[in-house]
Amino acid sequence: MNVKRMRTRNHRPSGGSGGTSRHLNGQIPMNRNHVFDSHGPDVRVRGTAQQLFEKYLQHGRDATGAGDRVAAEAYFQHAEHYFRIMNAMAQAAQQSQQERAERQSARQSSRAQMNAAEEADEGHREAEDAQSAQHDNEPQPELSE
Repeated sequence: MNVKRMRTRNHRPSGGSGGTSRHLNGQIPMNRNHVFDSHGPDVRVRGTAQQLFEKYLQHGRDATGAGDRVAAEAYFQHAEHYFRIMNAMAQAAQQSQQERAERQSARQSSRAQMNAAEEADEGHREAEDAQSAQHDNEPQPELSE
């Protein structure tokens, strides 16, 4: 009897966090330099979303030129998919840039408020010091015994 051992492709422990995950909520991180492995119709390509968009667009044009409308449509659909990914990445980048600007603005306004409070406190202390100095310079009445 010939018993073959089954091998799994994934040698990572199941369950729990067997390592750090680069994915957030099951989504690919929005980084425009992220490299995708794409298995399109009749071709396997690898590259960034921008590169894959351009490659599939070119394949679609080539298929159209060759008269294969079905293959052309499939390539154009793949190109559209990566076009949508590029738009999602651009929106995410714009949103994070807005959030970063808002945080920086809030930080600057809180610093300005702290500086204003410190200056007001400093001015109050200077006024007290001036009043105290003025009081020290007044002649003191002599006490007779």
